[in-house]
Amino acid sequence: MRNNHLQGSLSNDIANLTSLNTLDLSWNHLSGEIPRGITANLCKMQKLYFSRNNFQGDLSYSFGNMSDCFLGSLEYLDLSRNQLSGNLTTQFGEFKSLKTIDLGFNNLSGAIPINIGKLSSLETLLLADNKLSGNLPESLGQLSNLEYIMIEDNKLEGVVSEIHFANLTKLKYLYASGNHLTLKVSANWIPPFEIAELTLGSWDLGEGGRIPTWIEKQKLNIDKLDLSGTGISGIVPSWIWKIDYVDLSHNQLHGNIPFISDTRLIYLSSNRFNGSLPQVDHLLALDLSNNSFSGGLSHFLCNMLSNETISGLGFLHLWGNQLTGEIPDCWMKYSFLQYLNIGNNMFSGTIPNSVGFLTGLTSLNLHNNEISGQIPFSMRNCTRLVKIDLANNDLDGSIPTWMGTSLPELMILILRSNNLSGEISPDICHLNHLQILDLSDNRFSGIIPRCIDNFTAMATKRSLAEYGTGELDFNTYLGFFQDIAKVTTKRNEIQYDTILALVTNIDLSENNLSGDIPKELTSLTELRSLNLSGNHFTGIIPSNIGDMKQLESLDLSRNSLSGEMPNSFRGMSTLNYLNVSYNNLTGRIPESTQLRGFNASSFIGNDLCGPPLTSNCSSSDGPKNREDNHESGDRASSKIEWLYVFVSLGYAVGLSIFCTTLVLKKSWREAYYEFMEDMWNRVSVYF
Repeated sequence: MRNNHLQGSLSNDIANLTSLNTLDLSWNHLSGEIPRGITANLCKMQKLYFSRNNFQGDLSYSFGNMSDCFLGSLEYLDLSRNQLSGNLTTQFGEFKSLKTIDLGFNNLSGAIPINIGKLSSLETLLLADNKLSGNLPESLGQLSNLEYIMIEDNKLEGVVSEIHFANLTKLKYLYASGNHLTLKVSANWIPPFEIAELTLGSWDLGEGGRIPTWIEKQKLNIDKLDLSGTGISGIVPSWIWKIDYVDLSHNQLHGNIPFISDTRLIYLSSNRFNGSLPQVDHLLALDLSNNSFSGGLSHFLCNMLSNETISGLGFLHLWGNQLTGEIPDCWMKYSFLQYLNIGNNMFSGTIPNSVGFLTGLTSLNLHNNEISGQIPFSMRNCTRLVKIDLANNDLDGSIPTWMGTSLPELMILILRSNNLSGEISPDICHLNHLQILDLSDNRFSGIIPRCIDNFTAMATKRSLAEYGTGELDFNTYLGFFQDIAKVTTKRNEIQYDTILALVTNIDLSENNLSGDIPKELTSLTELRSLNLSGNHFTGIIPSNIGDMKQLESLDLSRNSLSGEMPNSFRGMSTLNYLNVSYNNLTGRIPESTQLRGFNASSFIGNDLCGPPLTSNCSSSDGPKNREDNHESGDRASSKIEWLYVFVSLGYAVGLSIFCTTLVLKKSWREAYYEFMEDMWNRVSVYF
């Protein structure tokens, strides 16, 4: 029943299947609590797989009263990637035949049971990505059959000593990064195991900034080593470069990096390395970001491969160094590249045409350089692009029309602070996956395309459960990297990473855009930040702007908007930044607790009145509000209508009296006819 799109909750009647020995419901959409009858009645159960569902509830409810026969028969338990909470009860240390337990990627808390050392058959222990706390039990060291431990990304703390590893003779894989553990072993300690993959990121290694000697003694066995954020310093020992996967990021390491031919995945971000970029061979992933490397990029990219060789490099992160020169034109050798970030350096020249050979590229980051020229036409071949960040350069020209039709998966487009000009083409509206659009601080002119409502991703409700991983996350072979983006909102630049998939933003500020604000913009009901400041927009603020109920930041300042602030502002309860200053707005500021809480500077430079401004809305200050305006208009209209009524009645009454008199008095009638005949004779003389 694995991967069958099953939904709903699991009935307790399943506990009646007493002869069942294997139950695999993984990769479905089941929810609710796991029936406790399973652990009480299914005495022959050997394999229980419930991973990748939406099961919820306290783990102690379902597994806190397990029967002796269940504890004796179960060999494989997988509850990973659900939403289970609660603590691990002491019964988890009472299984007799358990070989694998996987509770990773839940919300479990509390301590790991101290009697876990009684699981004499245990081979695999997976508890990563929970909220487990407390010390690591010393009894763990008694699990002589244990080969695989994964306790990454929890809240474990305290000291780990030689006792914790005493009998772990079969241990091959230890993943323990992302905790607050301190390692205390003797200087001449020889581990009882031969480790293949070791991750101790964020640990205190207790060696005074040196890589522990016991790790060097394992160098012939290790394929993966993660000592990131452990405070190690100095020069990297040469034996490190023989390991296939190395992560030494966020430390105090320095010096040059030699020619590397054996290591395929290198992560050295946020250290003090300097000199030229290293010569490398057979590389799959390289992260040298936030260091002090200098020189050019050509020798690194263009000279390390023969003309016939295609590199397998899929991940290249060189952000935040001191690299200079032009971006080399030899990207045709890197068709497997998925992630490229050479931002925040000092590159100059143009974007080379060979970038069009990067057909597998999903994230392109060239921001904060001195790159000039236009966006090359060849980039239309990079059809898998999800993110483009070219901010803070000297690019000119317009936004290519092909960008809207050739990049169907684009979610993030950041062209902030360049010299781009021209009109924003309606072709951009084809980007219906777009969730961040930043064209601010350029020279764009014309109007906002009316088809802007085609940005349906900005009108789609999003959640981390659905969008938390995917296009903006990169599996760097044996590692994992989450893309980031810097977005200006509420007048601050904010960097998003873990929730980037949920961010929605439009920033068209500091341009020469004109016309009115299209009402179609208000259909983007999941937009969280909108900045149109510093343009030449005219007309009124759309009356239904209140439909944008998720909007947190709205900046319409320094335009030529007129009319009153719509009363729909009252319903924008999530709005925590608003600026409409320096326009031609009039009337009363809509009354709401939300708007009253903003600073008066958000409304100055208009003819507005009412809180938070100090000016009251008297007759000389303009209309009190839209309703008052209607009422005063109705009263004025009423007075005018009665005037017409009385004038008409007076005319009718006077005319009727005159006509009646002519009918009743013959002498008046004859005199009137004589007068009219005399007037006719006088006038006819002129014709």
